[in-house]
Parts: sequence; C-alpha cells; structure tokens
Amino acid sequence: MALPIIQVRGISKRYELGQVGMSSFREELSRLFSADKDRAPKREFWALRDVGFDVAPGSIVGIIGHNGAGKSTLLKILSRITEPTAGEITLRGRIASLLEVGTGFHPELSGRENIFLNGTILGMTRAEVARKFDEIVAFAEVEQFIDTPVKRYSSGMYVRLAFAVAAHLEPEILIIDEVLAVGDVGFQRKCLGKMQEVSEHDGRTILFVSHNMNAVERLCNRCIALKAGRVVADGTNVAEIVRTSLGGGVQSCSWTNTRDEWPNEWFRPDRMTVLEPGTRSVATTAFDNTAAIRVVIEGEVLREHPGLQVGIGLYNSGGELLFWSTVRDAAESAWQHLPRGRVRLECTVPARFLNEGAYRADLFLGLYHKLWICEPGVSAPSVSFEIQGGLSDSPFWVERRPGALGPVLPWSITV
Repeated sequence: MALPIIQVRGISKRYELGQVGMSSFREELSRLFSADKDRAPKREFWALRDVGFDVAPGSIVGIIGHNGAGKSTLLKILSRITEPTAGEITLRGRIASLLEVGTGFHPELSGRENIFLNGTILGMTRAEVARKFDEIVAFAEVEQFIDTPVKRYSSGMYVRLAFAVAAHLEPEILIIDEVLAVGDVGFQRKCLGKMQEVSEHDGRTILFVSHNMNAVERLCNRCIALKAGRVVADGTNVAEIVRTSLGGGVQSCSWTNTRDEWPNEWFRPDRMTVLEPGTRSVATTAFDNTAAIRVVIEGEVLREHPGLQVGIGLYNSGGELLFWSTVRDAAESAWQHLPRGRVRLECTVPARFLNEGAYRADLFLGLYHKLWICEPGVSAPSVSFEIQGGLSDSPFWVERRPGALGPVLPWSITV
C-alpha cells in the first residue's frame, strides 16, 4: 500500500491579537521598554485546532468551510509559508501553490523569466522547463505579453500564467485557494479540466479550496469540511458533506407558532417547515438542488371560506420576490377542499430549479382580494434555507449561474 503523499498530525495555529494602530508611537515605545510589559493580558485566536488527515497520491481533495473556518491558514502551513503552533506535517513530493494573485512571481521579471524562476524553485532543470514553455504560454494565453514585466499584467493575466506554470511544471502536489475566481468563466472551466487531467492521467495530488460548491462537487473525489478551525467532516461523499456542512449560516428552517400569533377567525397557522424528500422532520438547513425540496404548512381551518388562500412567497438573500404560490394555483376544477379542522399543506419546489444561495419562504395567508392575515414580505412568519452545489451536470456550468434561479430546462433541436 502506497504511503500517503500528505500526512497531517495534530496541526494547530495560534495568533495573538494585539492593538496595533490603537496607540501612539510614544505609547508603544513606553510599553515596549516597560518592566510590566509581560503583565498585559494577551488575546489569543486559534485559527486551527488539532487538525489531522492523510491524503493518498492522486487524490483531488476539496477543503470547504465558511469564511474564517481556517482553510487558508491550513494551506499556508502546508505550503510552508507559515509554521504551525503545534503538530507536524509530512510531505512526500514537490509543492506548487496558488494562494493569492502573484504568489511566487517577481513583479520586475517578465513572464518568461518568472516561468524559468518557478521551475528552478520546483527543482527542475532549464531544459525541463524549456520543454514545457510553449505549452505554458499557450495555456495562459499571454503570448504577446510574455516578455513584459508581470507587474504590468492584469489580475486575470497574472492568474492565468500562475496557474499554467503550477499545472505544467509537474509538482507532485498542487495547492489552489480561491484565486481562480479572479479569472473569467471560460478560463475557470479550462483550469478545472486541467486539474482533473493532471490528477487522473499524471497521478498528481490536488488540494482545492473554493466557495464554488458546484466546482468542488464536480472535481473532487474527497471533501474535508472545516468549522472554527476544526475538521467537522471528511469523506468521499462530496455532495453530502457540502450539503450538511455548509448549512450553518441558516438557523430558521422551521417556524412554530408558540405564541398564537396572527389571530383570525379562518385559519390558525401552527408550523411551517422546509424538508428533504421523504422526511417528516428537519435534518438540515442546506439542500442540493438535484433533489426537490418541500415546504410544509400545518395548521387548523377554523372557518371555511371559498377565498381562503394559504401558500408561500419565496425570496432570495437580497430580499427580491421570486414567486408566490398558493393552494389555489391550479384550475378551479382541480382545487382541493380545505375542510374545517387540522390540515397539512405541502408544496414541492422541483429539483434543478433554485440557484445556489440563501432563501426565505414567507407564509402567504389571507382571503382573496379581501383581507391579508400574513402578507409575504410585509408581515409574515418565515423559514430560511440554503442551496449548495449541484447546479447542473453540464461542464459549461462550473460556477454559480447568473440570475435568481438556476433551472435545467429541456431543449430540442430541429434541423
């Protein structure tokens, strides 16, 4: 059995939070030479806490988590940019890192000179770099600027050349942070294809940090989720880890009318919930859009009325109304009777309909053209949820789609 190409054992990273910039230069000098300087309390922040895992050669590992989870700190430690406070790392191969725009480039050198410089840093001979040179330049699409100092490059040109160098100069381990988000959509797709190629055909190992969950699901065969500096999930079911680990930003996936709010004589709302298919209780606040989601409204019809409307208004994270939907959406002949007594109303938002992002469903309750009881967007209880990943099976959608929705619609071609 092959040894892991990366071994991480008990890695922790502590930072001391100071008050730099909050006092005058004279005060800082006084504090520096004061006999009591060590008595001042120090505030500590642990970016990583006891992180450990192994990575097999040829793996593509996605590292995910909300902002501040410790992803970039971990990559900087693996790249030897910073040292851990505790723990140890074993690396069995050369590393190339893209952690931010311009990593590893000297701004005064030309693109050509930086290619050879990076190759030398990776331990390659000039002849080895020369063999790859034309391929690197063609991939980066910077032929006419290759002898221009890179300080004059746009951020997109910088990233294109940096990725091309890292991907073509044959490091055994390639570490990539969110830097690819700088490039255009076409180049992002090209980069993802190249990463898959070098992993599958050349057996190289890739660590990939991104907030683009569709790209993580498509590219990675393993996922590690971080939260508050700790590993909270690690496995090969990437879509499941994305769905369960990134739902922490939404805390109100279920609403219960505990205080008997919105009193009226027609309908008493008791509970509203967003659920996965086939479940009857809340298990997550994040959903993959490859499956339908259900919005369930439970309550009691107190008095029958032909104009009674019960439904939802769905809003995106910016507060924009996406649609209203009620039990009276269909033709009148298809309406179901709302009898007096307890009822459970359920609507299904179809799979492949919502885009990645956060959403809010408000209760829609009233009498048609007569009375609002709960007006969506104005005075209504709500539940929230997130859509993460699974935007499309098409290789042309490697990032979040533009627009409020992300449906996969049927197309036909007639010739």
